[in-house]
Amino acid sequence: MYDLIIIGAGPSGIFLAYELIKLGSKKKILMIEQGKKVEDRFCPIEKTGKCIKCKPLCHITNGFSGAGAFSDGKLSLYNPEDTEIHVGGNLHEYLGIEKTKELIDYTDKIYLEYGADPKVEGIEFKDEVSKIKEEAKKYDVTLYDVPVRHLGTEKAHELYGKLQHFLEDNGVEMRFNTVVSDLIVTNNEIKGVKTKPAKYVEDDTYSDFEEIYGKSVVIGVGRKGANWLSDMCSRHKIDSRAGIVDIGVRYELPDKFMADINKYMYEAKFVARLAPYHDKVRTFCQNPSGFVSTEVYDKNITLANGHSYKDRKSTNTNLALLVSHHFNYPFNQPIEYGRNVAENSNKLGNGNVLVQRFGDILNGKRTWEKDLETNSVVPTQKSAVAGDITYALGYRTMTNIIEFIKTLDKFIPGFAHPDNLLYSPEIKFYSNQVVIDNNFETSIKNLYSIGDGGGLTRGLMMASCSGVYLAHVLNQN
Repeated sequence: MYDLIIIGAGPSGIFLAYELIKLGSKKKILMIEQGKKVEDRFCPIEKTGKCIKCKPLCHITNGFSGAGAFSDGKLSLYNPEDTEIHVGGNLHEYLGIEKTKELIDYTDKIYLEYGADPKVEGIEFKDEVSKIKEEAKKYDVTLYDVPVRHLGTEKAHELYGKLQHFLEDNGVEMRFNTVVSDLIVTNNEIKGVKTKPAKYVEDDTYSDFEEIYGKSVVIGVGRKGANWLSDMCSRHKIDSRAGIVDIGVRYELPDKFMADINKYMYEAKFVARLAPYHDKVRTFCQNPSGFVSTEVYDKNITLANGHSYKDRKSTNTNLALLVSHHFNYPFNQPIEYGRNVAENSNKLGNGNVLVQRFGDILNGKRTWEKDLETNSVVPTQKSAVAGDITYALGYRTMTNIIEFIKTLDKFIPGFAHPDNLLYSPEIKFYSNQVVIDNNFETSIKNLYSIGDGGGLTRGLMMASCSGVYLAHVLNQN
């Protein structure tokens, strides 16, 4: 019997356990993670040149610190004059703006203590940023200039490694390579979890489950666990509502076109609702001098992503271009829709992500490998297969992306250069949003939901903040 079981060793779960220790809690804590320890996580693509679909689970999306260990490692902060929280999900809707700012400040100090770069990007060039913001407005594009602290992929490994050792040294029991197959719920109250070894993750006939009991259970599975969490909500009648799925591409272009944006902000967040559909389209996870990566989800679904290092640099910037898709009646399964898009795209790429030149899309032709050999933009993702992404993404999504690229080109010259590359698909899965109260408790007694997977947060900082806050709630119980 444990006092607390944490499902998932991503930032939300890590900071929950960390803060409980700092508060002097004597709770007996178990953290269950289906991936490996942070020091055992590595992506073979650096040596093989292509994604080999690691078994039983992808090292990029699974393991201690979650996808955060292989991301660009950006901690989104806020401007002191901000009266709103512009990025990072819905945490402020539960806690209020000022409380959320306090949590960001507090959590940021922890990151600094464990080795985060003291430099904050995006605060030195206020006048230049204001000019870009005003220019973007002319074309109905909103720029959110949020300061960020850049960890870098290799530095994120080091930082989260230190946090892992801190938890281990302070009595947190961690079970790696372990999958939570089900929740144990009795009379609408959580009692524990059922687990199995990760090597049987895709074996639906496995039945030798271990039952582990806990007084409280916290779900902190991240976006990788969105599909699993939706299944748990359905199976155990956990209150939830239809969420969204963001579908789009990873866009790669020369640093020279993004030089001012990279210098002034490091990461710019552009958002627009353009004709004809007026869907929300946004940039996300900008990586100056970065590298396009791939990540593998359940059932070998392969998605595009991007990251950058502190020391190792390319000559290209990559960023996501995402279109928000909302579904309600009669279809309300955004995750299934996104998976279908991904599966179709992967089939066209023989199991890999597709890459296509922007000019070829405008000219109605596919991209061939020989086209990339002479292309001015050299792909940083070597396993991507040249092809036609429009077969899989759909007319509405593709129209939104094309119009967005053309619009940004009006004030970022070169953004629509025909040699720029689109990698497909990039999809951000958010679970059907779990209904929680202001203490993050679900409709099941003593079952809590934090982080990205349940739709509460988006990104490393806010996920970490949600864990810190819940630690204070549980420490009082």
